[in-house]
Amino acid sequence: MNHHTTTNAITAPSSLLEQIALKHFFVQTLQTQNRDCLDFHDVSVWAIESALKSAFEAGVQAALKEKTKKA
Repeated sequence: MNHHTTTNAITAPSSLLEQIALKHFFVQTLQTQNRDCLDFHDVSVWAIESALKSAFEAGVQAALKEKTKKA
């Protein structure tokens, strides 16, 4: 992705983010395409909600996996 991230940002694997974007927004890639019709999308609020829930759940699962690794 070509986005600016803060130094304390939590990063997720790009493949996971792309899977969520494809599943919920039907966006093929998160790479900048330099074409408005490919870089900007009309998205419903329920699709945004669903994608956020998926991302949250993925974070919960990653935290649980990390916690069990440390135990």
